[in-house]
Amino acid sequence: MRLLFLSPVGTLGGAERVLLTAVRGVLHERPGAVVRVVALADGPLAGAVRDLGAEVEVVALPVDFAALGDSSRPGGRTAAALRSLHRLPALAQFVSRLRNRVARFAPDLVHSNGIKTHLLARLVVPKGVPLVWHAHDFYGLRPLAGWLLRRSRARVKAVVAISNAVALDVRVILPGVPVRVVPNAVDLDRFCPGAGDGPELDRLAGVPVAEPGTVRVGLVATYARWKGHLTVLDAAARLAAEAPELRVRWYVVGGPIYQTAAQYTSAELSEAVAARGLGDRVVFVPFQTDTAAVYRALDVVVHASTAPEPFGLTIAEAMACGRAGVVSAAGGATELFTDGIDALGFEPGNVGQLSAVIDRLVRDPELRERLGPAARQTALARFDALGYGGKLRDVYREVVIHRVPTSEPLGSRGAVHVR
Repeated sequence: MRLLFLSPVGTLGGAERVLLTAVRGVLHERPGAVVRVVALADGPLAGAVRDLGAEVEVVALPVDFAALGDSSRPGGRTAAALRSLHRLPALAQFVSRLRNRVARFAPDLVHSNGIKTHLLARLVVPKGVPLVWHAHDFYGLRPLAGWLLRRSRARVKAVVAISNAVALDVRVILPGVPVRVVPNAVDLDRFCPGAGDGPELDRLAGVPVAEPGTVRVGLVATYARWKGHLTVLDAAARLAAEAPELRVRWYVVGGPIYQTAAQYTSAELSEAVAARGLGDRVVFVPFQTDTAAVYRALDVVVHASTAPEPFGLTIAEAMACGRAGVVSAAGGATELFTDGIDALGFEPGNVGQLSAVIDRLVRDPELRERLGPAARQTALARFDALGYGGKLRDVYREVVIHRVPTSEPLGSRGAVHVR
């Protein structure tokens, strides 16, 4: 089997970590398979793919077009589109190069991992080659992207949805396209409980080591505006005002790794911390490739997305590391945990609830000790990457022999269920 993955970026965000899990899983299931990843930008993804024993090639998308994407800034998409018009000849040349690279590889199946490559696949994948889209987002929340995807769906043989919530959305946006729910998975050998190095996290943040007894609370996320950074900062400010005696240090871990305007800059978040008078109560740790070590160094891992989360890979990873977690309970995130058993939930964007939950966890170390092992057990039961390749194999098999039905009972084929 010759399998080609298309990635719109070369960074290592959540969707790219899922892609790496897919590559690893396919090679585990089919040791003789030839797997190649074509990325539209250079970056750490290429090295990670090579480390897995797969081929990788970078075909760089022109910068103006790489920056296109849904933006929360008024006029952001329009302005970016207008700036890109004069680069249309460069885009045409890029499409020609990408089409040639795909044809040269002669894939048996193409698996696209992002919206940009979904749209480009129609132009670059040879006719007759089965095409699978991986849905990591709620397309219904992105009107322009949803409209474009609907118009480009004719050659798509199946969509892999990362959660039941995403599957529901895809079926509305892409009527008639078969959808398979294959929840994201985690390398449970890498993401596992172990001794955490809190002082190392302080060193990475460039601050003195926290006083003994300090509870480390962290948000591990890209700087996307919907990831809830301001909610976390507001909760930190509220807790500092209401319970100044508590020893809590908040860590913002990540960075603006994607080339879109729908992200905070480091300066914006630093200004937000200063405006709330948080001083050294909130510290910044730059983007880390070894996120497992980050989770283990934290006492509490916060997921704070203000919009429904398609899945919440950081939630699954932190659970696998046996950390006490706080989850913004909406979308696919609600499928990953049981409130009060293996994590604690709160209403998205509700600063008061988040502050109260953190207050409870800081004051109750026994609760943290109970949630962590329970979270690990949930991860063992639901997120094991060893079975991920087999689930994709089943999808590919159906696609290649053209027997994928257009509907399937929700929750089948490895879907995660809420307990």
